[in-house]
Amino acid sequence: MEVNVYNIKGEDTGRKVTLNESIFGIEPNDHAIYLDVKQFMANQRQGTHKSKERSEISGSTRKIGRQKGGGGARRGDMNSPVLVGGGRVFGPKPRDYFFKLNKKVKALARKSALSYKAQNNAIIVIEDFTFDAPKTKEFVDITKNLKVSDQKLLMVFPDANKNVYLSARNLKRANVQTVSGLNTYRVLDAGVLVLTENALSAIDNILSKKEA
Repeated sequence: MEVNVYNIKGEDTGRKVTLNESIFGIEPNDHAIYLDVKQFMANQRQGTHKSKERSEISGSTRKIGRQKGGGGARRGDMNSPVLVGGGRVFGPKPRDYFFKLNKKVKALARKSALSYKAQNNAIIVIEDFTFDAPKTKEFVDITKNLKVSDQKLLMVFPDANKNVYLSARNLKRANVQTVSGLNTYRVLDAGVLVLTENALSAIDNILSKKEA
């Protein structure tokens, strides 16, 4: 599949690049996508939830009623879970939600997400560029020139580009990522994927190696 290369003014440069069929043209695997997104979301969880159990409640441990003859159920102290203000039974405890996912499954998920974008014609390739200083207005102008200002945008660079990142940081519908930080969730969450030429080459190099 061939796509046109644009400059930051939104003009067609007259050049085309070919998207790697083994990355952008595969049959998407929805289950691999599900697993990768599930792992990503799980890793975002702090896991600091905690409720107090019976032994952790601050209260008297005196037995509040006789064992027999009271006419009701046996009852211990005021910290009993059946009483108002008592401890919680089997409440949440701090835990780590991480789970292992094979590298090949993660690579397949990323290829599947990229293939979905290619199928939906939601990939734009632009010439490499940078800013001399952070300028949000210049970044907004680029999105307008590319006619994607009304969409949720993910722009990918081969390496960290601080000035471009800072220029897009305050924009609600724009996200700037490096190729190494590209993941399935970010790709699917974006309405349109904007790749620089070097970023496209880096994606080819990284995901092609995953096949070996």
